[in-house]
Amino acid sequence: MNSTDVVDAEDALAASRREVDELRAELEETNRGVVALYAELDAQAEQLQKATELKSRFLAYMSHEFRTPISAIRSIARLLSDRVDGPLTPEQEKQVGFVDTTATELAEMVDDLLDLAKIEAGRVDISPAWFEMVDLFSALRGMFRPVLHNPATALIFEEPEGLPKLYTDDRKLSQILRNFISNALKFTPHGEVRVTAMPVGEDSIRFSVADTGIGIAPEHHAAVFDDFSQVDSPVQKRLRGTGLGLSLCRQLAGLLGGRVEVASELGKGSVFSVTLPVQLQRQPAAQPD
Repeated sequence: MNSTDVVDAEDALAASRREVDELRAELEETNRGVVALYAELDAQAEQLQKATELKSRFLAYMSHEFRTPISAIRSIARLLSDRVDGPLTPEQEKQVGFVDTTATELAEMVDDLLDLAKIEAGRVDISPAWFEMVDLFSALRGMFRPVLHNPATALIFEEPEGLPKLYTDDRKLSQILRNFISNALKFTPHGEVRVTAMPVGEDSIRFSVADTGIGIAPEHHAAVFDDFSQVDSPVQKRLRGTGLGLSLCRQLAGLLGGRVEVASELGKGSVFSVTLPVQLQRQPAAQPD
C-alpha cells in the first residue's frame, strides 16, 4: 500500500468517524426530546388527574348540598297536597303538583350526578350475590306500580323461565333497569313497555326494556349513552331530562362486566338492553344450592 492509499484510507476513516459523531449527536438530541416529551405528558396526566378529582369532589359536594333543600321542598309539597293546612283550589293543587314533580326530577338528577362522581372517583362498591331473576322482576314491579298514572300505557314483566341464578350486584342491575323503564314510560304516551330476560350463549343474560313509544332516529343511537345527551325532538323538549341516566347505565354495566345497547326506529319504539355475565368475575363465589 502506497502513501496515497494510506491517505485515502485515513480520510475515509475520518469521514466515517465524523458521520458517527453526527449520528450520535442527533440520537442524543432525539433522546433529550423524547425525555422532555415524556416529562410533559406526565405533567399533563397529573394535571388531568387533579382536574378529574376536583370535578368529582365538586359534583359530590354539590350533590350533598342540594339534597337538604330539595328534601324540604318535596316535604312541603306533600304537606300541601295532603291538605294539612287546609283545602286547595284546583289551580293551587295543579301548581303544588308541578312543584313536587319538578323537585322529584331535580332529586333524581342529583342522585345521578352523585353516582357518576363516585364512579369516576373509583368509590363505587360492587357487592355481588346469587339471586333469582323472578325476585328482581317482582321488586321492580312493586316499585313502579304506584307511579303508573297513564292508563293508556301498560307495563309488562315477562316472567323469566328456565334461567339460572345470577351472580352480580342486584342493586346496580335494578338501578339500570329502573332507568330504562322510567325512560320508556316517559316517552310512551300509549301502548306498552315490556321487560324481558333471556340467555345469550351459555354464560350471559340480556335484560331488555322494549316500548312502543316515540323511538329514536338512527343518527342519535351512538350518542344516547353519552353524558348529558338528549335527542333533539319536540317531545324531548317537552319532557325534560338531564341526559345523565343512560350514561350512568352504561358506566354501571361496565362495572358489572357487561354492556348496554339500543335498537330503535323513529315513531316505532325502542329497545334498551343490558347484557351481563351470569357470574361476575370479581372474586370466587360459592355455587348456589
